[in-house]
Amino acid sequence: MAKLRLAGVIRESIVDGPGIRMTVFTQGCPHHCKGCHNEQTWDFEGGYDSSTQRILEEAQKDPILRGLTFSGGEPFSQAESLSILAKEAKEKGYDIFCYTGYTFEHLISQFDAHPEYKELLSYCDWLVDGPFVLEKRSLMLKFRGSTNQRILDVKKSLECGCAVDAEI
Repeated sequence: MAKLRLAGVIRESIVDGPGIRMTVFTQGCPHHCKGCHNEQTWDFEGGYDSSTQRILEEAQKDPILRGLTFSGGEPFSQAESLSILAKEAKEKGYDIFCYTGYTFEHLISQFDAHPEYKELLSYCDWLVDGPFVLEKRSLMLKFRGSTNQRILDVKKSLECGCAVDAEI
């Protein structure tokens, strides 16, 4: 069990990744993207405390959930705790979809300084990477807000050390 700082949880979402998902909104974000639709998640002191155990217990009460989505805020600001949740969720058969304002290239360049980034990525199936850019906003995109953001197949991306687009 690990502690998480959350902005909120949506128990059943169809817009935050494939299938019906539980979306976990982390609290705290360093990016402060212009036009962000989750500005309330920026303050690292906001939100409330929860535990990885509580989130997983709530997910298991819903037999139609396919997976968990980590959003924010910035999930990689809590990568260590989310790694624990992701590992436990994978063991229960859930898939993991994660959003980040960082690019995949930035995250892998930080593996030595932040091994928890590699740990969290190792449990993710898909990653939407890159900051939201208001000038590139599109309502026609699947699971993302601006055209600079990519949906990546994390396993393939980690294997080759380069961003590989997911087929979703």
